[in-house]
Amino acid sequence: MNELALFNRLFDGGDFFVKPFEAAVPSVDVKEKKDAYVLDMDLPGKTENDVELSLKDDVLTIASRTEEVKEEKSDEQDADKGAWLIRERRTSGFTRRFSLPQDVNADAVNATFKNGVLTVVMPRKPVAEPKKIAITVA
Repeated sequence: MNELALFNRLFDGGDFFVKPFEAAVPSVDVKEKKDAYVLDMDLPGKTENDVELSLKDDVLTIASRTEEVKEEKSDEQDADKGAWLIRERRTSGFTRRFSLPQDVNADAVNATFKNGVLTVVMPRKPVAEPKKIAITVA
């Protein structure tokens, strides 16, 4: 195969667009329990090192960014002379933000990662009882 044959795949209906569309935003399930909210996010192929969680101003942010490099052909020439014929890079990532209810105890939020599923547990604060105010006669 010569070098120009590699470029023909772009125009002749080759395998350029064969890969199925991948969803940019992962699926999320959120449960409300008596003592906590539980968020499960499907992240197949990712590890705990690929995901970043942050919590600020009652907003939970879950983000990930990965880059994949596919090399078709390369010669051992000087980089200034240009040896690459095709070098594809695919960057994928997502950011999801969730506004948390006021009864979430932000100091006790924790996350676990197992079998491609991120689980975030957000414990609830106890509900404050109304304070009774005594009335005095003036």
